[in-house]
Amino acid sequence: MTVRPASPLAPASAEVVLPETALPPSRSPAAIALRRGLSHGGFLIGAAIVGVIVLAALAAPLIAPHDPYAQDVSRRLIPPFWHAKGSAAHWLGTDKLGRDYLSRLIYGSQISLLIGLSAAVISGVIGTTLGVLAGYYGGRVDALVSYVVTTRLAMPVVLVALAMASLVGGSLKVVVLVLGLLLWDRFAVVTRAATRQVRAQDFVAAAKASGFGPVRILAQEILPNILNALIVVATLEMAHAILLEAALSFLGLGVQPPLPSWGLMIAEGKQYMFFQPWVITIPGVALLVLVLGINLLGDGVRDITAPEGRN
Repeated sequence: MTVRPASPLAPASAEVVLPETALPPSRSPAAIALRRGLSHGGFLIGAAIVGVIVLAALAAPLIAPHDPYAQDVSRRLIPPFWHAKGSAAHWLGTDKLGRDYLSRLIYGSQISLLIGLSAAVISGVIGTTLGVLAGYYGGRVDALVSYVVTTRLAMPVVLVALAMASLVGGSLKVVVLVLGLLLWDRFAVVTRAATRQVRAQDFVAAAKASGFGPVRILAQEILPNILNALIVVATLEMAHAILLEAALSFLGLGVQPPLPSWGLMIAEGKQYMFFQPWVITIPGVALLVLVLGINLLGDGVRDITAPEGRN
């Protein structure tokens, strides 16, 4: 870039015009996020794990080698293929009723993802609504929401879920509703703090000065700017809900047979754990990998969408 010296006859206030090529090219937020995502190892690993499990759950009728509910007692407790007595027809063996373990594992991913996603959506709607209202209005509304959150935190999630499931009865719908109504506190706390920070920004004051109502300000100014925090909390609560569902199913108060829940598969195989340990190891490892992938994905999204360090 060459800048010509000003002529001695030119006025002192004359401006030197630079060519447009001297300006650095601007990149869109989507391009920045894509670049940071491709360089984030944890995000890539988490996205790969969750993506594979989601695809397996969606394509379960196509890729499952057997009917997950078909029983054949004559073929019960066949070990996986890496054992000497394994069968090529049942790669991961069979359970105590002769049902194919791989097929039940694939269909079990549908149960875990459905419960985790549904519980996160229900708790997210409740907690986000309370947190945004408390952070935006403050005063008595904030005090009331804080009291409700404190009351909720005083109740142990597992004990309350066990009590409600034992009173109402275990089923897929009951587990989703119970977890959705118990896991909203983290959404409320995080969105309240984030809303209080965003509320003090100049663009919110400009929206108020322009005559925008509270509903429009919350929908167009507040929520888009706290979306990053909501995504991170949603991934954490989704993993939390999946673990709680497995615990409830393991205790017999969650998903009921013959649904292929991973927690229920562990419960059904606990009596054989010393002689056929793979009956609890396989669904346990699947549960571990799914929760690990969701947590890595959530941490990666937080790092990628964080405002600091964007370049």
